[in-house]
Amino acid sequence: MEYITAKEAAEKWGISQRRVQVLCEQGRVLGAVRLGWAWAIPKEADKPVDARTKAKDKL
Repeated sequence: MEYITAKEAAEKWGISQRRVQVLCEQGRVLGAVRLGWAWAIPKEADKPVDARTKAKDKL
């Protein structure tokens, strides 16, 4: 399995590096592991859905 850094994930997902770190700390990035002070994120991991907003109801 290939891994990327939080910085690379931030660029890929269009969010800040700190936000990626927070998502990893919360366990919302599947397969992410902490290696010392850095996060290793699976290359094929999807960006977690933003839980800070509600999805609009579809009729």
